[in-house]
Amino acid sequence: MQLVVARIGRAHGIKGEVTVEVRTDEPELRLAPGAVLATDPSSAGPLTIATGRVHSGRLLLRFEGVADRTAAEALRNTLLIAEIDPDEVPEDPEEFYDHQLIDLDVVTRDGTTVGRIAEVSHLPYQDLLIVKRPDGAEVMIPFVSEIVPEIDLEEQRAVIDPPPGLLDPAQAEIASSREET
Repeated sequence: MQLVVARIGRAHGIKGEVTVEVRTDEPELRLAPGAVLATDPSSAGPLTIATGRVHSGRLLLRFEGVADRTAAEALRNTLLIAEIDPDEVPEDPEEFYDHQLIDLDVVTRDGTTVGRIAEVSHLPYQDLLIVKRPDGAEVMIPFVSEIVPEIDLEEQRAVIDPPPGLLDPAQAEIASSREET
């Protein structure tokens, strides 16, 4: 199974280093020197990590065969993809791989069916669960413990505690009007 672990950013310096947007909770494992990663687009890879270091809070990588700024800049926006065992799970029980979450049933605390997780979206500061409702509509659920307090992989479900308006915008208007009075 393939797992997106990073996205290449801009070139750094003149010796082929690039900044990377890390998309794994295990960068020391997935982005270590010697790691061979597939790429999207596939024509950019595979890439083998030659060196890695942190500079001003950002991870910088250099790949074998990428020796200058021009070659590094050509890799910008390339996704780095690691091959993992589908049965592998993160060490932290509060962490999940995207493939573990896709297709989970989503229900509220009282058992009301919301839909099914169709996708996990990774934004720079927020992960979102994209949930397909039974009527075909999609709703975006912030993947934070206050809103998604339980993931039960054995039962194949995610339990949510949505704030007013998350599932039904009309509820937000009602809650807002109550606060004003």
